[in-house]
Order: sequence, then C-alpha cells, then structure tokens
Amino acid sequence: MIFKYLLLMLVSSVAYCRDVDESDSCAFGTYDYIVVGSGSAGSVVVNRLTSDENITVLLLEAGGYPTFHSEIPFLAAAQHLTEQNWGYHMERQPNFALGLNNELMPWPRGKVLGGSSVINSMLYVRGNKEDYDRWAAGGNPGWSYDEVLPYFKKSEYASLKRMDSEYHGIHGLLNVQDVPYRTKSAKLIVNGFQDMGYRYVDYNGKDQMGVSYVQATQRDGRRCSAEKAFIRPAEFRPNLKICLHRRVSKVLLNENKEAYGVQYIDSNNTEHKVYATREVILSAGTFHSPQILMLSGIGPKDHLSDLNIPLVQNLPVGEKLFDHLAFIGLVFTVEKPIIIDFSQSMAPTSLFNFLVNGRGVLTLPLGVEAFAYYKTSAANYSENYPDIEFMFTSGSLHTDHNLFFKNTFGVTATVYEALWKDLESKYAWSISPILFHPKSHGSVKLRSKDPLDPPLLYGNYLSDPENYDLRALIDAIREVQRVTKGSRFEKLGTEQVRTPVPGCEQIPYDSDPYWECAIRHIPSTMNHQTSTCKMGPKSDTEAVVDHKLRVHGVKNLRVIDTSIIPVTLSGHTNAVAFMIGEKSADLILDDYYISRQ
Repeated sequence: MIFKYLLLMLVSSVAYCRDVDESDSCAFGTYDYIVVGSGSAGSVVVNRLTSDENITVLLLEAGGYPTFHSEIPFLAAAQHLTEQNWGYHMERQPNFALGLNNELMPWPRGKVLGGSSVINSMLYVRGNKEDYDRWAAGGNPGWSYDEVLPYFKKSEYASLKRMDSEYHGIHGLLNVQDVPYRTKSAKLIVNGFQDMGYRYVDYNGKDQMGVSYVQATQRDGRRCSAEKAFIRPAEFRPNLKICLHRRVSKVLLNENKEAYGVQYIDSNNTEHKVYATREVILSAGTFHSPQILMLSGIGPKDHLSDLNIPLVQNLPVGEKLFDHLAFIGLVFTVEKPIIIDFSQSMAPTSLFNFLVNGRGVLTLPLGVEAFAYYKTSAANYSENYPDIEFMFTSGSLHTDHNLFFKNTFGVTATVYEALWKDLESKYAWSISPILFHPKSHGSVKLRSKDPLDPPLLYGNYLSDPENYDLRALIDAIREVQRVTKGSRFEKLGTEQVRTPVPGCEQIPYDSDPYWECAIRHIPSTMNHQTSTCKMGPKSDTEAVVDHKLRVHGVKNLRVIDTSIIPVTLSGHTNAVAFMIGEKSADLILDDYYISRQ
C-alpha cells in the first residue's frame, strides 16, 4: 500500500510543463501595476486588470508552478508536506498544542502560483450575511452583504444539484461543484442532523443555519485553484508578465510617501528593483503582506524602532490576527463499512477513474463531506447566525494508516498511537467543531530585518478573559453528542471513541475540564488567519487600509487579500478572497478610468 502511494506521488509530482522565467528580465521595464502574490485575491486582480490590453501588470510570486498531484482532492493534506507550503508554525504558547510535535501548531500557507488555493481543502464557504453587514457598519461603505454578493456571483460557475439559484453565479471562471463521490456515512450525517432538528440548506444561499453536503472549488472532480481559474486564462496576454521564485523584500517609497515599485530577491539571492507608474498591490496574504509593509517602514512605531527600521507610517500592521480553531478529537465508530476505504483509494483503478473520468474516492477533499452550522449558548449576540461549524469527515487521522495526516496536523507519535492507531482496523469517522467568532486574537511580528526570515506568528488561542472560546467549543461537543444519539446513528451501532487523550487521563472523562484538556492538547487551525491589515476608516485605531484597500497615509499602495478582513467570519477564507479580488479589481479600474478622463 505504501508503495502504491509513493508511486502515485512520484508519477504525479511533475510540475506543469510551462516555462518559468528565471532570468533578470523581470527587473527591466516599468509597469502600470505590480501585484505581489498570486493567491486567490491576487490572481483575480491580475486577470481582471489585464483584460484591458492598455494596462500592463507584473505579477511577482515567491513559489513556482503547481505540481500535478495538487490536482487530487484526496491528497490535499499531502500538499502541506511539500515545497508548495511555506512550512510555518505558530510560536509556542503556554498550555496549548500540548499533543503536537514540540507543542507547535502547523500554520500552512501556499508558496506556489495560486497560493493557498493550491494546497487547501477546496471547501467553498462564503460566510453569513451578518458578517458583511458588520464590515459596512464598521465604516467600510460598499462592503455590505447586498453589495458584495454580486462579486461572489461574478467569480462563480456553480453546478450544484441543490442551491438557491439567485445567490449563485453560473458564468464565472471559478468552478463550484458538488463533490462527485459520497460515502454512505455522509448521507448518515446529513439525514441524522435533519432528524435532530437541522434543516437542509444551501449554506451559501438564503440561510446558513442547517446542514448540507459540501460545495467545493472543483472542476470535473479535480482542484479548481486560483491559478487554474484566473491565471491560466490570462498568462499569455502580452500585457502581463509573470515572474516566479521572486521574494519581495520591500515596497519602494519616495519622500512623499508614494509607492513607486518594489525590491525583490530572485532565486540566486540577488536583489532587484522594479517600478510601477500607478500602484503597488500587496496580495501576499495574511502573513506576508504585513511582513512586507513592516520591512518597508509601515507598521507599529515601537516594533519597527526595536528593529532599527526607519518609520515611514505608524500603523497597527499585524497587531490583530483572528483564526478559526478546530478540535480534532471527536471520533466515532460504526459497525458497517460506510466510510472511506483507504485501500480502495490507493488502488490503480481509483487513480484511473480519477484521471480519466474525474470520479471516485480521490475526488473527496481531504475526506470532508458535510457541514452543519450551530449557534452555541455562549454566543453573546441576538442574531441567528452560527458561531460553530461542524465539519464531517468520513474518516479521521487514522484513515491513511499514518502516511501523512498525522504529520500534516503535527500530532505526536504518542498521541497518535493512543487515539488513532487501533482505529486503522475499524470503521470510524469524525466531526470537528470549528469556532467561528473567537474573542482571542493573535498577531504577526517581524523576526528580524532580514526579509528571508519567517515572520513571528502568534495564535494566542483560548486566552479571552471571559473564557468564551472554550465555553463555545465545549457546548459544540455536547451538541455533537446529542445529535449522534439519534435513532439513525444507533441503528448503525455508532459509538463515540472514549480513549482518553494522553495527558488528560487523570481528569474524569466527558467532564467539561476533560474536554478543555483535550482541546488544549489536540487543536488544529483551519488555516483561516485574517485581519493583520484590517480595513477601516482613519478613525479606527486598528485600521491599516481604507474601504478602497488603500494603505492609510501612503499613496499608490493597496493591500488586497484576506488580511484586510475587519471582523471574524462565519465562513472559510478562500471564497472570501475571491470576492475581495473581484471587488478590488473594480475599485482599481474605476480609479484608472477616472484618471484617464
């Protein structure tokens, strides 16, 4: 079995056969716009700007082209173990991640053309109407739900069996589809949650509260990344230059605080400068956009002073970071083979079915098949929107028999052997509660003045003084226990795995203190970090960019990625990043055409 897996990875590890510009030609010439980073937002901006043949754009990306195995949804977790991931970890936090290697939680990010959309789980979740109305209420005109919905629809080419059609687009470049393969356990979950009071919903439609099969960014069963959807249709336009393996180290600013270009480091560690006549656009993501700003002298005065970086503009860059925390220890066994069959997924027939037909078990994105949404008793708002997402996986960390899931999540060998090893010979699935609206927040700081040093990433999870985050997660665990006691589950012999988490054995099992201990031992990020370059008016002391995503106090410089999200989300960040890219492209083009009148 291991041989088959390795053969699959070997056969599919070849990068797409396209030329990569490794010369110094990127450093020659001047462009209207320079876009730094090719993730979901940046790719959209590049595509939309270059649709006008009179606009010239340079795209700088630190990674290379995606490899073919990133196309395979079932191998999404394996992408985190490749060079397509920056390989970051959050800084160690006391009494947290105690069951992870070195007590460090992996924080993956895509280092590849297409960014994190090449290594993520392809789960398309926009969030709730209330999220965007809160954006607008915070002093950001143009970002209410009714105003951003057209941009979600603009990107989307939806082909879903059950959807609220007025909320979806059918002419966009980004494919959003039902996953072609479903296990019987997925049907059990969706029907079982409905038995216990949840409605079936299109969670990207009129109402999010309920249960549903996943909607995924897939095209014919394969990954539909930002690179596939937006870069490929544009990459041969004569007004677009794409330069890979270029690490931007700073924005070039003149004495009037105007951006006029960037400095970057090529694959030979040689520095170059390249120039923009109109704007520099940072789409480097929640970690690297703030890093580049701070290296350029735009950031917190005291932090930059500590590193002897001359201050250009004092702004709270990186001072607030939100993330969605998940608990991965809720696992259930059943008596019948209704889950993912790993041996089947690694069979040559499965690979053939995937490659030829875009069908079969390999189309399952990390094994995730269904979502349900829930408002806990800890929520302190009256509106009916969720603070918890239940993510159902037709398997668990044991599914791949210790090939890559354990290492992807950073779980120690001791914890894996205790909790998951025995499940390799059983039928087991999992539900992960995900906290949407944490009160705790982290931050991003510079490690040093060296642009090649990774940033310091602080999660600061479960640190809110009111203990809301823990109370919400424990409430969510109780709700899963309630639902899984329904008759449909009982008929299949559903049993919760009650093996104590190593380090929590002395606490009475199933007590609230036990679940707190378990959450602190085996948490996981959902890789939804946001808000390090928060959008807001000048009067907002936490804001870095305005509602047009222009950096406060600096001209010709915008940040366009999920770092601008001002408040916590009831959704996943990839869908939102595409929307941000679409709306921002219109903002830029509006300014461009006005300037030419």
